[in-house]
Order: sequence, then structure tokens, then C-alpha cells
Amino acid sequence: MAIPFRHALVTGGGSGVGRAVALALAGEGVAVTVCGRRIEPLMETAAQSPSIHALAADVTDEASVAALYEEAVAARGPFDIVIANAGMAQSAPAAKTTLDLWQKTLAVNLTGAFLSARPAMDTMRKAGGGRIVFIASTAGLKGYPYVASYVTAKHGVVGLMRALAAEFARTGVTVNAVCPGFVETGMLDESVANIVATTGRSEAEARAALAATNPQGRFIQPQEVAAAVLWLCGDMAGSITGQAISVSGGETW
Repeated sequence: MAIPFRHALVTGGGSGVGRAVALALAGEGVAVTVCGRRIEPLMETAAQSPSIHALAADVTDEASVAALYEEAVAARGPFDIVIANAGMAQSAPAAKTTLDLWQKTLAVNLTGAFLSARPAMDTMRKAGGGRIVFIASTAGLKGYPYVASYVTAKHGVVGLMRALAAEFARTGVTVNAVCPGFVETGMLDESVANIVATTGRSEAEARAALAATNPQGRFIQPQEVAAAVLWLCGDMAGSITGQAISVSGGETW
């Protein structure tokens, strides 16, 4: 597999899936810019490959994203791959979900995904090719209790992906979403801690309950998500667009 593109943006690239994707793309010879709100974890990612450059940016802030693009494109050329990975999740019963939590969740997961990709769209169209990949979730394909705002946001990401795929179908730009189940990341640790705090279960019991949602009885690894992203960015995936690819051990399809 060859990746016929030169410069990738990976949002939320300081840890977890974002870091795994950045390292995988860099390993295939792609120049990668990682961004996030905190520069320290981004620098830790960048330290692992000379092909990775770190810039702080807030994907919910249009001006911040514009400044990121201006600096990164001036230094390394236009983005022809965008991996919109930045996300957050907090759990609460729907009736107790505050408006602030609702709006914050949609801002990071959905609006942030749109703002991350929008500045590259015309550039990719004019160049005759590019790859946009949204890191969504199985929560974009089914419902889960106690995370109504997150499920709503991720369903929105899948809808955004399908709309863009239809719009760009004749341009050489593909748009897809990768939808992992529970991934072994810091976000998973936070979910486990919340279950322990609210239910009184032990950490082992909480982890087992989450792992059981995967028919394979395990958590997805960040590198597995990165492998799906690599394939979508490759030269043999030019006809794959508009797809929500479940990486979940058979939980969804």
C-alpha cells in the first residue's frame, strides 16, 4: 500500500488514537501536523518521529483553526489528508445533562470535526484528490445509555461524512468515518472511573462490563484504528467513500 499524499493534519494528536494515527502516517512517509489544546502531549508525539510537527489549536475555535492552517501550510504545504480525531465524552443521565455539557460535547465532537476539515476542502478539490477521515465511534451507529450528547454528536459526524462524500464524489476527494468501539485509551480510563464512582463496582468489574460490549470480549487497540485510517488514505482506497467503518469486533456493522 502506498499513500499518494504528502501532508496530514491529525487533530487530538497528543494521545490515544490520534497519536497512533500520526505515528502510522509518519511511518509511511507522510509529513504530519498534530494539534490539540495542550502543547505538551503533542510534543511527546512529535518526539517519536521527525516527520511529526506539533501545533496547539482549539478545534472549536474558527480563528484558532485558521491560524493553525496558516502556519502549517506555510511551513509544509497544503493538507491533503485531514484526520478529524479530537473528541471528548462525559456521561450523565439524559434528564440530568446540562445545556453546558450538551453544547460542549457537540462543539468538540461535531463542530470541531467540521471546522478541522473545512479549510482543506477547496484545496483538495482543486488539487483533484485528498482524504478526509472522521474518527467517529460505534456511538455514531447505535445508542448507548447515559451519553446522549456524545451519541448525538457522533451520529452528527457520520451524517456530516455522508453529506461531504456525496458532495465531493466527483472530485477525487474521499470522505469516510472510522467508528471504533471502546478503545484502550485515556478516555476509556475516564469512563471506567465514572462507572466506579457512580455504581460502586470495582475497576475490574467496570472494565469487564465495557469489554463485554465487544463480541470478541476485548478492547480495541489504538493501532487497530490507525490501520483502518491508513487503508482509507492509501492509493487502493480511492473508491471507498461515504463509509462508516466499524472497528468493534462485531458490535456494529
